[in-house]
Amino acid sequence: MKGPSLDGPFCSCHPRRRFMYAKGACTCGGNMGELSEADLDAILAGDPEQLEVHLTVVEKGIPISGSETRVNCHCLTVDANGRVKIARLVEYLRLVLTDYAIPRSKIAQAKQRDLDRNSTVAVNALLFEAKALFTDLETTGEGGEMLLYVLAQHFLKLPQVLCKMDLKTDSRMHYHGADGVYAGISQDGVLKLYWGESKVYANPAQAVRECLRSLAPYLIDEDSEHSARERDLVLLSDKADLSDPGITRAFRKYFDKSSPLSNRVIYCGIALAGFDVDFYPAGNATTLAQTIADSAKAELEAWVEQAAKHVVASKIQNFEIELLCVPLPSVEAFRSLFLKALGVDNASE
Repeated sequence: MKGPSLDGPFCSCHPRRRFMYAKGACTCGGNMGELSEADLDAILAGDPEQLEVHLTVVEKGIPISGSETRVNCHCLTVDANGRVKIARLVEYLRLVLTDYAIPRSKIAQAKQRDLDRNSTVAVNALLFEAKALFTDLETTGEGGEMLLYVLAQHFLKLPQVLCKMDLKTDSRMHYHGADGVYAGISQDGVLKLYWGESKVYANPAQAVRECLRSLAPYLIDEDSEHSARERDLVLLSDKADLSDPGITRAFRKYFDKSSPLSNRVIYCGIALAGFDVDFYPAGNATTLAQTIADSAKAELEAWVEQAAKHVVASKIQNFEIELLCVPLPSVEAFRSLFLKALGVDNASE
C-alpha cells in the first residue's frame, strides 16, 4: 500500500508537521480522517534485529486449507558455538518490559524529562514500574505474552495499540481480556484489529488448542455489550495510546459507535503457542542451526494438523489469524527464567 503524501500545507495541530493524506484527509488530528499504513508503521517500537539474535524464522505463512489461518514457526537461534540460549531470550524480553507495559505517552514524557535534565532517571524508573506490574506466580503466562508482543511488533509488523498492563490493580492477577491488541491496515484502508492470545504448555497439541480456543470469542461473538471483546473495545475508545496525540485521536474514532469509521474495522487474531520439544541440545551439547530447522519442519506438519482441527472446531475459519509456533527446550525452564529475570527469587505457590 502506498504511504500518505507528505506534501501540502502545515497541520494546525502539529505546526512542524505537514498534513499526512490518507484518502484525502489529515490523519494527525485537526481534520480527522482514516489512518494510513504509514501512521501505524511510525509507532512500531524497538529494533527487529534484536529479535533475530534470539529467534530464527523456520517457516512462515503456511496456509491452512479452507481457512484464513497462516502458521509460522520460530526456533531459538543457534550461535557460532552450536548452542541455544533460552536465558538470553528471557533477558531480551526483560529489556522490552517498558515498551510493552507502560503507555507510550508516559514513556515520551519520561524521555523528554530526562532530555531536559540531561539524565536517565525518569526512563530507568519506568523499567522498575513495569517490572512491578508482572505477577510472581509460578504458573505465569506473561512470558508468553511478551513473546507474542515482540513477534507481533518485529515479525508481523503490527504495533500494540492498547497497553493494558498499566490498568492492572493487582500485580498478582492477570488482566481480563485479550493478551494483546494490535493493529494493521488492509489494502482498501480498513482497520484490522488483531486480538492476541498466548498459551505456553509442555504439550504442543494442548498449546495450539488452547490458544485458538481462547482467541475464538474475540472473533465470533456478536457485537454487543456482553461480547468477550466489549471491555477491550471500550478501552480502545478511551485508553488507546499511539504516542502521537493526533494519530491516537484518529484511531479512537474507529471505536466511537457514533462515528461512521466504526463500520470500517475487521477483527483478526494472533495466536502464540509455546511448547516443549526434544530436538534442542541438552546441557553443554552442541548442534547446527540446520539440524534444528530440519527437526522443526519434520514436526510442523503435526502442529499444522492440530491447528486446522481446532480452527474448524472453534468456528474461526473465516477470520484472518496468524498462528505463531515457538518450540522451546522446556516451558517450565522458560517460566522460571522469566520470573528470575523479573527479580522473583522464590515464585509464589
